[in-house]
Amino acid sequence: MRKIPFGPTYEEMLNPGSVDSKTRNKALAAIENELDPINLFNITWKDENDQVRKIVLDKKLTGVDCNIIVLTGKDFPSGSHKVGPAYSTLIEGCVDQTIIPGEHTILGPSTGNFGIGVAYICNLMGYEAIVIMPDNMSKERYQRIERYGAKLDLTPGTESDVILTLERTFKLKEDPKNRSLAQFELLPNYRFHRHVTGNSAIEAVKGIGNSRIACFCSAPGSAGTLGAGDQIKKAFPEAKVAALEPYECSTLMNGGRGQHRIEGIGDKMCTLIHNILNTDFIALIKDDDCVKGLKIIHDGPGILSEAGVSPVEIDKMKELFGVSSICNIIGAIKMAKYLRLGPDDNVVTVATDGYDRYDSVIRNLEKRYLETEDFVLRRWFNDVFRKNGVEDIADYRSSEQKDKLFKQKEKDWLKFGYSQAYLDSMKDMRFWDHEYEKIFAYDQEIVRLREDK
Repeated sequence: MRKIPFGPTYEEMLNPGSVDSKTRNKALAAIENELDPINLFNITWKDENDQVRKIVLDKKLTGVDCNIIVLTGKDFPSGSHKVGPAYSTLIEGCVDQTIIPGEHTILGPSTGNFGIGVAYICNLMGYEAIVIMPDNMSKERYQRIERYGAKLDLTPGTESDVILTLERTFKLKEDPKNRSLAQFELLPNYRFHRHVTGNSAIEAVKGIGNSRIACFCSAPGSAGTLGAGDQIKKAFPEAKVAALEPYECSTLMNGGRGQHRIEGIGDKMCTLIHNILNTDFIALIKDDDCVKGLKIIHDGPGILSEAGVSPVEIDKMKELFGVSSICNIIGAIKMAKYLRLGPDDNVVTVATDGYDRYDSVIRNLEKRYLETEDFVLRRWFNDVFRKNGVEDIADYRSSEQKDKLFKQKEKDWLKFGYSQAYLDSMKDMRFWDHEYEKIFAYDQEIVRLREDK
């Protein structure tokens, strides 16, 4: 059997400084050579100084008193934090010996960044990969997946038609050689974000405001990132978790299932790994606001300067965000207003990826709007960042609202063979804590297998 190039443990992804110095230095030196397998040890939110990569947004941009801290994912290997769940799911399969090198082909159902992560990880770990995704995503996504050597299997539609990719994945799984890294249903995705993203967020607010997190916001695609909220609530019980949805596809809020332009979120389902117990609020974000906001950040330095944003911050932000990142930022602004947060309070969110895979999306925006001159961008800035208010936010802390989400999950997942008893077990926080605690056994086994290599 071919050897598996074992990479980091969950704890090493959280704290890369705990990796032995020889491996850590080799990994840092290989950043520019992205297809060197040692880059597995660069899967972390932290930089070369073991500091969480983040930006505290200028309040002249957000227009709110509280601090909005964005964890930035563009410097993960492959350009997105989704590489973390992809690696975690594959490495757990390797440990469990359900995924065998040279024997199995990896399936990656996705609308983009997770598929890119699957293609990348499979390249580094020596697996063939097939990425199943809708046929109307940004062309930059397809190009990167193919560059990493994976095959594309495209299903009809857009972001909101991800259910078709799941159905296609289940069909491909009938071939015994195929193994799926099913981000919407497999719990390594949850484990990565609860341990690595959640604890990184807790560390990121140290020394900012009151050093606590008042609210964590994330737009669910797979809902893996929302798992960070579970760890945040352990540290800060008063913290609120807000799930952000496209206004045009408000499935969790009211069953809406329309099309939208925010790639990576709003997938017309309540995913299996979504811990409904810790979702306190749902907020709707208009898709065009996110694309307009990205246009302003990337192409409107003069508009930002007029608003008082510092030149250093303007330059720093230019490449940091993608469309879903702007969605998360808008959601953070809305929740700051809704919760009436002040200067000592912190709202944390994430930027899944950077601008590099959205140039075609901005070009499309420019075609749809005949004018994108400064006077237009100036109006957009006020509409997107300053005038977004507390409308379209719903409180989901009541048992009645929770039950509505549990019923949505049943509707989405019973048809894929999951039992009612299993879905019911997710209504107890002990289920999620038990799943989280598995990381410690996996970490021990990864270290053992790595030493045997």
